[in-house]
Amino acid sequence: MKNRIKALRKAIGCRQEDLAAAMGVSRQTIIAIENDKYNPSLELAMRLARYLETPVEELFLLEDRV
Repeated sequence: MKNRIKALRKAIGCRQEDLAAAMGVSRQTIIAIENDKYNPSLELAMRLARYLETPVEELFLLEDRV
């Protein structure tokens, strides 16, 4: 699953450290999510979307597997 977290985070001038602190996770977790190495829980995905002021379905892009 791809995501737009890095682009949206940078657009609001937020550092990985700041986002991690706001979400209650480590910076390494944010790095892994941004690099598509880790899919967050539904709760974390919804908190990220709220923080970045974008709908979950626009923040995370489900890739079709055909």
